[in-house]
Amino acid sequence: MREPAVLMDDAAVKRAITRISHEIIEKNAGLDNIAIIGIQRRGVSMAKMLRDNLEQIEGVKVPLGILDITFYRDDLSKLSAHPVVNGTHIPFDVNNTKIILVDDVLFTGRTIRSAIDNIFDMGRPACIQLAILIDRGHRQLPFRADYVGKNVPTSIHESIEVAFDDVDGKTNVVLNKEAE
Repeated sequence: MREPAVLMDDAAVKRAITRISHEIIEKNAGLDNIAIIGIQRRGVSMAKMLRDNLEQIEGVKVPLGILDITFYRDDLSKLSAHPVVNGTHIPFDVNNTKIILVDDVLFTGRTIRSAIDNIFDMGRPACIQLAILIDRGHRQLPFRADYVGKNVPTSIHESIEVAFDDVDGKTNVVLNKEAE
């Protein structure tokens, strides 16, 4: 494998999340009835950054939830005999709420499908909008993000790694290129 290419440094990630924050406010004409749900693990980091930005910009509290999709995955049997569960914590009613679902990378769409299934088991939101940091393409399911930090066309053999300070001790996005 070749040396990873840095696609976004800390400042670029923060700028993208700030832009997404403004787009959320603009698209929804404010933050009335909005709640954010981050998908474990790095989607939660991004969701916290979005929530903090939204609260600072608009001066209102925005509910934040944490979603673990482990048991909703369609490949659960392939993961491990004992998969790691990080926990779900949704401290608000999802019914009739505009949910901003947050994840770090959008790839096949299977994670998003699992997350939506999980949310609908809790209730019926008014709508679900998707915010992601990186869209790398290669969709297997018909999902698109409402808010995208950066589109990065990739080979199916490449991988994207997102790091956030609270989980990884640094914030950046790197592309691991396939071997030549």
